[in-house]
Amino acid sequence: MGQKLTNVGIQQALQGMTGELSALMKEKNIQDPLMVGIHTGGLWIAEHLHKSLALEKPLGEIDISFYRDDFTRIGLNPQVKPSQLPHSVEDQHIILVDDVLYTGRTIRAALNELFDYGRPQSVTLVVLVDRGARELPVHADVVGLELDLSPRNQVKLTGPTPLALETNRN
Repeated sequence: MGQKLTNVGIQQALQGMTGELSALMKEKNIQDPLMVGIHTGGLWIAEHLHKSLALEKPLGEIDISFYRDDFTRIGLNPQVKPSQLPHSVEDQHIILVDDVLYTGRTIRAALNELFDYGRPQSVTLVVLVDRGARELPVHADVVGLELDLSPRNQVKLTGPTPLALETNRN
């Protein structure tokens, strides 16, 4: 049986992430960024951050199913949904948001898709959970929670209302 982090803990993490991201944007002089959530959990997190930061550009959404290099190995049968980027990514500061950072493959796929739309000026990676154990050299700029889990454990964000994190052992 797994354990569950409830909406209250997630809301606290989101508040901390909002403050940290705001400070990072000021430090890097990033004004009017384009926030993009990775479908589905990353989009839920991005919706909260986008609202909390009162960003002006509409929130973007990408589905990276087609770009994954491991979907057959992990048993995914991709049902690709269209990405919705309300603004050109060319020369934009992108804030890329995902729910769980694990191997780095989802982020690699998201970057591949973003670059198909143009060349951003910068990409800032924001994740709710960093669970370690990378296969690719990917590092998040803003992290809500860090979990040290065995590779046999899975972490899944459920939602969108309420948001909850579930950890289960395979």
